[in-house]
Amino acid sequence: MKLLIVDDSKFSQIITSKLIKSFIKDIEISFANDGEKGFAKYKEINPDYVIVDLLMPNINGKELIKLIKEYDNNSKIFVVSADVQRNVKEEVESYGIIEFINKPLNEEKAKIISNIIKGDINE
Repeated sequence: MKLLIVDDSKFSQIITSKLIKSFIKDIEISFANDGEKGFAKYKEINPDYVIVDLLMPNINGKELIKLIKEYDNNSKIFVVSADVQRNVKEEVESYGIIEFINKPLNEEKAKIISNIIKGDINE
């Protein structure tokens, strides 16, 4: 199982990684610091799931999601972002993402992501 975390905050990358690994032991996690690197990494490793932050330099999260969906319409993307404006959330959800999670990511929110990844939606 491969997961790509695209977030410009190293702190967020570490927290997200640790929380997900606490629920899914056999997961390989890769990182990218912005949308441009995230898209290159996506094409390189072909991850099973992607966690994307929206507010990033170079290519932002919304643009990255569009690029990934054009490249791989079956991609499975979670958005974990501090941008909680309703219109932004609705726009991003229209791109076919799995779930929009508000930052900060905590154990409860990471469990939601992990359960979806594990296919264990009913906890």
